[in-house]
Amino acid sequence: MNIGTDIGLDYGPATRDAFGEALAEAGRHRLDLVVLDGDVANSTRTEYFAEEFPDRFFNVGIAESNLVGIAAGLAAFGKEVVVASFAAFLMCNAFDQLRMSVAYPRLNIKFVGSHYGINIGQDGPSQMGIEDMALARALPGFAVLCPADAPSTRKATDAMLDHEGPVYMRVGRPKFPIVYRDDFEYRIGKANLLRSGDDVTIIACGLMVACALVAAHQLAEEGIKAAVLDMHTVKPIDSEAIESAARHTGAIVTAEEHLLAGGMGAAVAQVVCRRYPVPVACVGLDDTYAESGDPEHLLTKYHLAPQDIAAAAQSVVNRKQHVST
Repeated sequence: MNIGTDIGLDYGPATRDAFGEALAEAGRHRLDLVVLDGDVANSTRTEYFAEEFPDRFFNVGIAESNLVGIAAGLAAFGKEVVVASFAAFLMCNAFDQLRMSVAYPRLNIKFVGSHYGINIGQDGPSQMGIEDMALARALPGFAVLCPADAPSTRKATDAMLDHEGPVYMRVGRPKFPIVYRDDFEYRIGKANLLRSGDDVTIIACGLMVACALVAAHQLAEEGIKAAVLDMHTVKPIDSEAIESAARHTGAIVTAEEHLLAGGMGAAVAQVVCRRYPVPVACVGLDDTYAESGDPEHLLTKYHLAPQDIAAAAQSVVNRKQHVST
């Protein structure tokens, strides 16, 4: 992919790589940390932990329900547990176990779903996690994270491990553009403002943060000043940041690589409706599965590209102006 290269964004490691490295580092000082995987350690990058701590790594096999059940047992006896598999396999196949064995007793288990979204391209819809955030959001007590790049994924992994209670974090397969260059703060539940603007706020997560920055650059060329907010925590959502953005710019666009039903955009819209109603447009997958293909072509075909975010921003700015007159 070449998203953001025209505005100076460099590509870094895949967020799954950053997660794997941070997890192995955590294992060196978290002696009760155990990691479980569903026979995809070479894809989720839990293999880094397994190579260094083989006595604390368990490959449960292609049996996600059992994977979650074993994790629940370990956590109930005081172990610090991380579970990883593909986002689609983990959240869709093991939802009942996540509900009854983890969410209900509120066990301290961290779940990581790799290969989310349609950016996995040629792997096709069976492996594209596009419902995962909605499913995780629906589980009481779960925090839901979707970091934007490798640097923020490293910090998100540490924050996830420090967080008390169940967490679901999504990480991606391909290399992602780097949007965090300097030192920055990462706090669960606290969004990060990456670009200021007065006319519209683009709220994005994951790969779509880079797309939002490109869209903001395109909008600036047309005289529209767009703010960009990285909503890396989808739950608990940063209601204060959303309300502040609504009050300041009067128009909001959300962008996510996920189904619109139950995703980040839905969470943002709920906050806007409750706290400070302004025009909102949501960019995401509109009630459809994607197909196998080149990742960048898929983003364009399913209207998740920077130009689609820019078009949505133009529409809400026009609606805001119409309402004000």
